Amino acid sequence: MTGTRGEEPDGGREDGTSGAASASTAGVSGTSAVHDSASGASALTGTTGTTGTAEAVVGELGAVARQTPERVREAAALVTRGRVFSLNWDLALPDPPILGRGRHTHTRIDLGNGFDDRLDSFYPQGSSQWDGLAHVRGPDGTYYGGHRAADIAAAAGPLGIEHWARRGIAGRFVLADLVGHGRHGGDCSRRVAYTAADVTAALAAQGTQPRPGDVLLLHFGWTRWYEGLDRAAREALAAEGFFASPGLAVDQETRRWLRGLELSAVAADCPAVEAMPFDMSGPETFLHHTLIAELGLAVGELFDLAALAEDCAQDGVHEGLFTAAPLHLTGAAGSTANALALK
Repeated sequence: MTGTRGEEPDGGREDGTSGAASASTAGVSGTSAVHDSASGASALTGTTGTTGTAEAVVGELGAVARQTPERVREAAALVTRGRVFSLNWDLALPDPPILGRGRHTHTRIDLGNGFDDRLDSFYPQGSSQWDGLAHVRGPDGTYYGGHRAADIAAAAGPLGIEHWARRGIAGRFVLADLVGHGRHGGDCSRRVAYTAADVTAALAAQGTQPRPGDVLLLHFGWTRWYEGLDRAAREALAAEGFFASPGLAVDQETRRWLRGLELSAVAADCPAVEAMPFDMSGPETFLHHTLIAELGLAVGELFDLAALAEDCAQDGVHEGLFTAAPLHLTGAAGSTANALALK
């Protein structure tokens, strides 16, 4: 699916000029960690991803396996102030729902001595969400790890969200403030594609360096921008389908950079992490092919990062402990975010 409104070329600016200098691709180790969820151990493998162009973590956890006990301990040591930030947006937002999801109905049930709740037509990926490893397949028809559709369709398949749920997601986060150090000025009505060089420059301006196993949080300011829209503007956005939005570029250098970072997860406050609209025909035009089908990353979308970003700007610390507990829903392709950041 493609769209055309407000587009700019990936890897360039709205005026067609090139972005910042090429980002470093250091950090490609040539090996990948595979986590033993029972023992907490890890091993190194050389198994290639579905594209055959980069080595990828294999197994039911995907890149989340990079969150080794040692790395989690190091992340926990970053908590010095005791501040906790919920990264979960209102479940009723966006309203109207976007990108093909529907509106859930919340019924409060009077029990006589208290209340219970029922949700109908609930989309776990309607608001702050995780894209699981079964959410997107590669252009060759296979899912992460070479799995086929028949594997994914099984009730307890190899890539269901329950594998992350049983383990949990925890590790160091690094926040890139692309409102404070970006080039769209917080205006999220346009398609502005952020290259590896753009994000690297923002991180450098903050004095922050990603490490293997990190959760990279990208603050574009989308959720706060959306909250400022009136009803008519929200309805127009929902009706448009794949509307214009800032996000990551899908150029070759950005894909190479993502491979080299060896992250466990990447999450943003925009609807797709990558800039919209996009063309889902291949990895050169659809970054999810690289993020999920090839690299096995946990991909978070519509995270509410505003309060965290404001705090990071105030104290100059853009790192801390990240935790998330995806829904334990066997076979699911996604989940509500259920994410926290601690500093």
